[in-house]
Amino acid sequence: MKKHKKLSVLASTAICGNDISSSVLYVSALAIAFAGQYAWITLLIVSLVLFLFRKIYGEVVGALPLNGGAYNALLNTTSKSVASFAATLTLLSYMATAVISANEAIHYLHHLIPAIPIIIATIILLGLFGALTIGGVSESAKVAIGIFLFHLGSFVLLSGFILVFLFSNGVAIFLENWSFPTTGGSITNAIFLGFAASMLGVSGFESSANFVEEQQKGVFPKTLKNMWIIVSIINPLTAVFALALFALPILQSDSYQNTLLIEMASHVGGDWLAIVIGIDAFLVLSGAVLTSFVGVTGLLERMALDRVLPQFFLKKNSRGSSYRIIIIFLILTISVLLITNGDVKLLAGVYTISFLSVMALFGIGNILLKVRRARLPRPEKAGWLGIFTAIIAVFVALAGNILMEPIEGVPSNFSVFLEYFVPSVVFIVIMLNRTVLLKFLLKLMHTIFDPFRALVFKVDKNILSLINEINSQEFVYFTKDDDVETLNKVMLYIQRNEHTRKLKVVTATKNGNPITEQFRNDINVIDREYPKIKIDFIELDDNFGPPLINRLSKEWNIPINFMFIGSPGDRFPYRVEELGGVRLII
Repeated sequence: MKKHKKLSVLASTAICGNDISSSVLYVSALAIAFAGQYAWITLLIVSLVLFLFRKIYGEVVGALPLNGGAYNALLNTTSKSVASFAATLTLLSYMATAVISANEAIHYLHHLIPAIPIIIATIILLGLFGALTIGGVSESAKVAIGIFLFHLGSFVLLSGFILVFLFSNGVAIFLENWSFPTTGGSITNAIFLGFAASMLGVSGFESSANFVEEQQKGVFPKTLKNMWIIVSIINPLTAVFALALFALPILQSDSYQNTLLIEMASHVGGDWLAIVIGIDAFLVLSGAVLTSFVGVTGLLERMALDRVLPQFFLKKNSRGSSYRIIIIFLILTISVLLITNGDVKLLAGVYTISFLSVMALFGIGNILLKVRRARLPRPEKAGWLGIFTAIIAVFVALAGNILMEPIEGVPSNFSVFLEYFVPSVVFIVIMLNRTVLLKFLLKLMHTIFDPFRALVFKVDKNILSLINEINSQEFVYFTKDDDVETLNKVMLYIQRNEHTRKLKVVTATKNGNPITEQFRNDINVIDREYPKIKIDFIELDDNFGPPLINRLSKEWNIPINFMFIGSPGDRFPYRVEELGGVRLII
């Protein structure tokens, strides 16, 4: 299999930046609809919140630089069930992002070429980016870079025309807009609702954490900085420009909500500039579709490696792409598009609540990392005040979106979210408890089919074989000289989170790490305490490190992500990512 090239700063920024920068096409208009003349203030508040999340993401992913985002953060600080809850929200967010972005991209193209059929063209666009992702993340990045640079260039061009127009015509309209009544009845309510709506403008910020393993070393924090700079400049500036070009009642009309930038371009530069902005809108929204495919691939790959999802998903092609994940995600997005018949407003609740919930869970993951993995080295640290402020801000935005009055003819955000979230959670719960359910099924079969003993015996044999296959997977715990209390925590974690009957406890004794008699006694105590799990204590005259881990993984045929260690301290000679995916459980 050909080893794919790691992504540079520009490529990584482009992949997730297309999603977050495409928000300029709708978030400024949305903020004006709810906050009126205060829209640019709400967008600056969003920028401040995003600045706080830069530190949060930087600390968590710096300490645990593995794919999966919030799922990975919670997996290494809580349990599989909690982490899978975050993964479900992330998956729903990507699903909604892909469908909405593709559909909106085709709407902009339809604005330029009215003959294009929207539903069919949206399916073709989703299929195109699915095929592009199957071709490899490096190939996808080249397309993303082209879209990203064209988008930034288009915005600079539009800004130049607007500044020239305002220099010639003045800012009287901007000043007049402050005389209109405050949207929402009060300044506080306007800013509250405007902030809640504006938080959608940072969707995509979480994507970089989901494919961090595809990035070159040191790239991840730079992607966060670049995305923050982009969203902090483009979105508030667009709101200011809009308020300087059009009267507030015009901006808050339905006709300007979906095509604000095109209207601005037409107003200051004529039809040709409007066409350029229309093409840019189509391309950058298409880039957001690509972000969804790349992000969801990294997330589901990680979940499959941890056996939350079936191993079926892990099959790769010659370019190193998990093509089965991409195909299934493509089928899912097309089915959602057909079910909603292209009315993407029905997915707004899924998109909004899922994305904001993932942001909140990442903040909570940062708190748990500080408390439960305090010794784990990390390149930067987020302050407690910043973490709590960021989480509270996200909860405020969540509350605002849930409390918003629904659009006429469209169910509330929360009710639509539940329609998609509940079935997804049910599937994850089934996967996490599949051995329990299989045993229940076995008992039910005995009860119903005891008169047909031959049939029952055959089914019984097959199900027991499946349970034994699941439980036959061996796990490894590396330890130096843990006491009985620590060993008990290890066993409790394995018992609660993994399906296994075999555990190898390994100690590398080279360079003066003798095994005490007390430690041997503690192993025996734990072995007697957990009779359902067979514990093999192994002493190796070797040094603990990546070479030993890789050798044992090959010799014992045990994947590295089924090997555990306690949290290393500051003197630990290796970074977590150098260990190949070994999981921290203490």
